[in-house]
Amino acid sequence: MAEEKAKRYVENSAPDDARAYSRGYEAHRVGISMQECVEYYSKWAENGKYDQDLCSKRYRGPVIAANVLTEHFCDKIPETKILDVATGTGLVGKELQARGFKHLDALEPATGMLEQARKTNIYTNLYCEFLDGKRLPIEDDTYNCCVTSGGMGEGHIPCHGLHELIRITKPGGLICIVMREEYLTHVKEYHERLEPLMKKLEDDGKLKQLSREIVSQYSFDNNGLVYKLQIC
Repeated sequence: MAEEKAKRYVENSAPDDARAYSRGYEAHRVGISMQECVEYYSKWAENGKYDQDLCSKRYRGPVIAANVLTEHFCDKIPETKILDVATGTGLVGKELQARGFKHLDALEPATGMLEQARKTNIYTNLYCEFLDGKRLPIEDDTYNCCVTSGGMGEGHIPCHGLHELIRITKPGGLICIVMREEYLTHVKEYHERLEPLMKKLEDDGKLKQLSREIVSQYSFDNNGLVYKLQIC
C-alpha cells in the first residue's frame, strides 16, 4: 500500500517534488535496518540535499513541533531545556531557536546529519547515539522536554526507545512525538504496539497522555500525528 501511494505521488508530481519524495521513501523502505538508515541519512545530508528536499513547503514537521512546544511552555521558553531527538540537520532546532528557546541539545545517530546540525551553532551538547533502548550518556531527569519530528518510521526509533526518554525527562516534563499517521499501520514496529505501550506506561503511572492530534500536510500530502506525553 505504501509503495503504491509513493508511486502515485511521484507520477503526479513536479520533478523536484517527486525526487524529494522518493529520497524520503527510500529512508523508510520496508526492511531497512537502523545502520542502513543512518548511512543513508549521512549521505543525504551532504551538500545541503536533505534541507533542500525537505524544505518547509514539503515537510512541516519541524514547524508543527516548534508550535506545539511554544504553546505548551509559553512563559517558560527561555529556561526550558530540550533534547532534539533524531535531530537530523537541525530543522527542529532552528524553529525552536526562532521562537526563543535557548537550551537545546541534539541526539542523532547519523554522523553526516549531526555534522550539519553542529554547523548551525544551535546546540550545546551533541550526542551521536541511537535511541534504541540502551542507556544514553545522559543523566536522569535532565530535560524539560524531549521532542522528535521525523524520528519515527521503518528502521528508526523503536517503541522501547520511549523508556529512555522517560528516564531523561524531568517529572512534569514533556515528550512530544510528531510522526506520519500512517506509520501506525504501515510500520510493523509500531502496528498495535506503539499506542498499547503508551497506554501501559500511563497505566503504570510513568506518563500521562495530554493529547493525541492528527494534523494535515505533515509531510508532502501525508497527515501527521502529534503526541504530547507528560512525565509523572
